[in-house]
Amino acid sequence: MKEFVLPVRELVVHPGQTVPVYVDNPLSVACLETATAETQRVVLCPQHTWNYPTSAKDIFTVGTIGEIAQVLRMPDDSIHTIIKTTDIVNLSNISIKAGLFTAEIEPVMMIDSPDSPQVIALRDRIMNHMQKLSLYHKVKMDKMQNIIQNYPVPAFIDAVVQIANISVDTAVEILKMNSWTGKFAALLEQVLLLTETDRIESDISRHVQNQMEHGQRQAILQEKLRAIQKEIGEDGDENILLDMKKKINESAMPAEAKEKAMSEFKRMRAMSPMSQEGGLLKTYLDELLSMPWNKSDEIQIDLQKARETLDSEHSGMIPVKERILEHIAVMKKTGKNRGSILCFVGAPGVGKTSLCKSIANALSRKYCRISLGGISDEAHFRGHRKTYIGAQCGRIMDALKRCKTNNPVIVLDEIDKMGRDWRGDPESALLEILDPEQNKTFRDHYLEVDFDLSNVLFIATSNTLNMSSALKDRMEIIEIPAYTEQEKLQIAREHLLQRAADDTGWDKNNIIISDDAILHIIRQYTTEQGVRELQREISTLLRRSLLQNDGEDVKTDFTIDKIDELLSVHKNANTSNKIGFGVRA
Repeated sequence: MKEFVLPVRELVVHPGQTVPVYVDNPLSVACLETATAETQRVVLCPQHTWNYPTSAKDIFTVGTIGEIAQVLRMPDDSIHTIIKTTDIVNLSNISIKAGLFTAEIEPVMMIDSPDSPQVIALRDRIMNHMQKLSLYHKVKMDKMQNIIQNYPVPAFIDAVVQIANISVDTAVEILKMNSWTGKFAALLEQVLLLTETDRIESDISRHVQNQMEHGQRQAILQEKLRAIQKEIGEDGDENILLDMKKKINESAMPAEAKEKAMSEFKRMRAMSPMSQEGGLLKTYLDELLSMPWNKSDEIQIDLQKARETLDSEHSGMIPVKERILEHIAVMKKTGKNRGSILCFVGAPGVGKTSLCKSIANALSRKYCRISLGGISDEAHFRGHRKTYIGAQCGRIMDALKRCKTNNPVIVLDEIDKMGRDWRGDPESALLEILDPEQNKTFRDHYLEVDFDLSNVLFIATSNTLNMSSALKDRMEIIEIPAYTEQEKLQIAREHLLQRAADDTGWDKNNIIISDDAILHIIRQYTTEQGVRELQREISTLLRRSLLQNDGEDVKTDFTIDKIDELLSVHKNANTSNKIGFGVRA
């Protein structure tokens, strides 16, 4: 025989209880009236849906059957009824006719006793955890104690389900179990989960509250401090902050850099002016603001002027100067630093570095030289993380900051003398800097924002080709050969004599020296491929002459004999010192 099924929302009850049920849905009212007239029994079955079910899939297949003890019809046609539950039943062959559900039932038989020691122990543990739960929720523990002492086990389960607000799905899973021990174990798991969840939420809420109170306290104290400083006329820090914020807003930084700057500014403003981190952030913001984000020197390339500049400052080197002029011509046509990065290779003293400076003069650009000799730390190029003590930006960014323009000529001097150790490989960073496809978004570790290096004209110098193939592939190697005697003679006439006269205080008009005399100095007193040693010997010649003439630059004809007389003394003195030093050693 089929029993009538009453679908109920959020109501899962165990047998042995008296349950008040209120229904106002016409179909639910009809179900109760029909069941009262025919069987005096009804199955309370939880439903999946919020609205009244329309199919068998909308209700669970387990419920609680009970006797209808009382039915009270209200004036609004709703019904208040009292049902005394007797058994847990499984539903099968569920059918629906005219909106009324009927189903065949099979009682669920329990395999253990509700009074077993295991059940009692589990109930006590649940009770202990419910007491912890009362710390986070307003649980009336006196009501729970009353249920334990005066009501049977099923009432205890239902009370915990309601107080702990356990979901209908979980309550149904507990209802369908055929073991009291299993029911209490599942119930204990849910109570433990709820207790732990509430503990975590309570800890988070307390932490957030403490943070808010701390932040409010800091804000109030800082506001009072500003008011006191303003009252006594020492509100300079606030003016500095406002000025810095104005600079950030008005700066030409890219959107990413400006967002980063404003984020760090807000952090700095929230800190005490005396804090160490606040000082570090201020230094960082000063570095960002000092970068030439959109400051470029106006470039008007005049090839004739460039040729005259190179010819006036460097004698000979026709192939080298022609290749440089070709590079400048491409820049004039494209308006960009297109083409290979030049690398001058030659012996010391052949004019590599001075040639780079001449290129900067020819282009009317700022000039900066970075010596790479002995560099073995990648941080020299990429900078340090700003969290480190003594952190600073890399040498490339520092050079741009000193030039105050984003399109200077930067000379990477002695690129073949870079080292490598456990702190990193500086060459790897240099490869990115020298690659036009990558240096558009070069990121310094200290600044932590991208900077466009594509406007910078990089020129490298090297004494040898002792470099990696990857580095040589990034550059166009231009070898500067050693000077011939005639080229050294011309350089001495056009540049070295004047430079030596300036260094020693001579009037150049008082220096009389023939080409043969200069060639004699080159052949007898110098051995290098460049002209540095020749420069030193000419300066020595002028100093010895000053010494002979009591510090006066008397007009002197420096003949070959005169040169031997002056330079031989100097050479013998150096030799004696070296021998004497050897004896003392």
